[in-house]
Amino acid sequence: MNLPNAITVGRIAASPFVAWLPFLQSWPLRLLAFVLFVVVAVSDYYDGRLARSRNLITDLGKQLDPLADKLLLVATLVPMYVLMTRRPASLFVAFDRGSYFSLVAAIRERAFPFVTPWGVAMLPFWVIAIIVGREVVMTVFRQLAARRGVIIAAIGPAKWKTGFQLLWVGAAFFWFWIATAAAHYGWRGALWEGFAQFNGVVGVASMLGAVLLTLYSLGLYFWKYGGVLVSGREKA
Repeated sequence: MNLPNAITVGRIAASPFVAWLPFLQSWPLRLLAFVLFVVVAVSDYYDGRLARSRNLITDLGKQLDPLADKLLLVATLVPMYVLMTRRPASLFVAFDRGSYFSLVAAIRERAFPFVTPWGVAMLPFWVIAIIVGREVVMTVFRQLAARRGVIIAAIGPAKWKTGFQLLWVGAAFFWFWIATAAAHYGWRGALWEGFAQFNGVVGVASMLGAVLLTLYSLGLYFWKYGGVLVSGREKA
């Protein structure tokens, strides 16, 4: 097993901890979850670049890398959905003034919606459905295309989608940690509320960006490669 494949195996092994640690009501462990997510996300980029630069691309790596990506996706979306959503809701829900005390109450109820100037932003199920649905569709699409001898490479908007998605997940995992620490140490005041709202705006904006790019990139894939399923040829 070469180094890129070893890094990919490490990503696979770390994914269950990324999923489990946010559920523990401890700010140091939620900090560990955030750090672990960052390490796994960065290593995803690094192992691919290392494999290409050193010509270490193998059949095993081609099988393990998509598996690691799918596991990390599930490992992040499950705690995000559980911790950021207490009930079926639209994206924004009214948030009481005096947000520090409301935030403490929410955290005690194990609810961690993003805090924004427009209210709290929960994680509605339709966002999860779009993100996961796209991955399922593209996995099947790529397999069908491969049987016809066509390899579907990642396109620019899909790479941007991944970047926005990682920023969104990072903001959420960071929020699980910092909000728990705030409740533990009694942080309050305009500075803290301003920071909480800034993180919330970053999280919501990157989430919406990821959703839009998910739909846009999926459409581009079908426009460019849809003919593969019919004629076995892609568009020029």
